[in-house]
Amino acid sequence: MQRNSGGAVEPLKIAFIGAGRLATNLAPALQAAGCELLEVWSRTRESASELAARLKCHAAWGHVGEATTEADVYIISVSDAALQEVVGALHKGRERALFAHTAGSMPLGLFAEAGHERGGVFYPMQTFSKQRAVDFSRLHFFIEATTTEDLRLLAQLASGLTAEEHIHEAGSAERRRLHLAAVFACNFANRCFALADDILQDAGLPFDAMLPLIQETVEKLNTLSPEDAQTGPAVRRDSNVIGMQRAMLLQRPDLLAVYDTLTRSIQQPHSTPKQDK
Repeated sequence: MQRNSGGAVEPLKIAFIGAGRLATNLAPALQAAGCELLEVWSRTRESASELAARLKCHAAWGHVGEATTEADVYIISVSDAALQEVVGALHKGRERALFAHTAGSMPLGLFAEAGHERGGVFYPMQTFSKQRAVDFSRLHFFIEATTTEDLRLLAQLASGLTAEEHIHEAGSAERRRLHLAAVFACNFANRCFALADDILQDAGLPFDAMLPLIQETVEKLNTLSPEDAQTGPAVRRDSNVIGMQRAMLLQRPDLLAVYDTLTRSIQQPHSTPKQDK
């Protein structure tokens, strides 16, 4: 938020660069928190128009240089591969605005490299889908900015979405580590769910049977560390069961390789030396 000449608080004018899964969740949440959503830009007319219609704001598409120049804050939520190009193309005519990307592994410094005086990172720790609404009040946000004033502004934006204790200042190196941890906790875990589904389908069994087990596994982590919550034949060193399960996977070397790697990891949880941050 910002104050006008009379001292009244005015809503920040925000433009979203990108209309993917994160933007589809974050933009409506910021709007509900009192921000003015000025525009949604996307490479395609369809994706920009779909989100803009939901927000009742302007849609822009094509070259990112065609995006509005009137926003106070540009939240950039595009693929990591496209981020640097997009940031560079947004400089002209928007010199006074704050630019903030939402990427876990991309550095703050790319804004300065593109000539922007004001840059920031607004990174929510969550996996997003267009089909599911996210409860932002439960999320942790990791923020970074080139100036103290802009860091406060990003913290203020986040405070409209979640509790103050869920807002953390994190540098680019810390955020890369967060993103790596998220890949293990979310992306790799979900891949294991898909492999479990594959095994069940071969036997004509429903994946729904796994859902209470998955939910309990996650719920336990509210009171136990992941290491203390570990169960199964690997941690018990049930070699007879491990042998039977390995035999079942002999015709699936891809699954057997995953099984063996994770079994070794469970049995030797501290085998990898910790690296300095």
